[in-house]
Amino acid sequence: MSLIVVTPLSQLAAQLALHRPSHVVTLGSDAPAALPDGHNVSRLALTFNDIVEPREGLVAPDESHVHALLRFTKSWSMDAPLLIHCYAGVSRSTAAAYIAASALNPELGENELAAIIRSLSPSATPNIRLVALADEILGRQGRMVAAIRAIGRGADAFEGEVFSLPVNPPDS
Repeated sequence: MSLIVVTPLSQLAAQLALHRPSHVVTLGSDAPAALPDGHNVSRLALTFNDIVEPREGLVAPDESHVHALLRFTKSWSMDAPLLIHCYAGVSRSTAAAYIAASALNPELGENELAAIIRSLSPSATPNIRLVALADEILGRQGRMVAAIRAIGRGADAFEGEVFSLPVNPPDS
């Protein structure tokens, strides 16, 4: 079993040191800063705003972001954790973790996975636009969106809890 670690930016250095991931996904509104010294990892940086519908002057998540995330997730050997972070660790990173875990474990029900995320992170409010795009790309026929809507908005928080989502390697 492998782990997807979700963290806010403020905890990034500590979580890198603790988990020693092989792969890191950075989701942000601006170009990402360099990782702390000593962390030689495969990194995917996706730059878009944390919005659920297009707004003038902002970059909404689109299909290219989800396709890049899915390709990167597929390249992860699962020998070491995959770490996903955004600024607050509430919306973009929790959506990306849900998407990655859904793609890696297609036999796991969408509702079950959403409930696991809620139990691990009471503040998790996965970005529904990212989830909807992935739902379409993965052919889930609205089940991913329905599952995230069912867990509702997370508890108000300045930043989310660090959590680790267990995932099984394919064919395990």
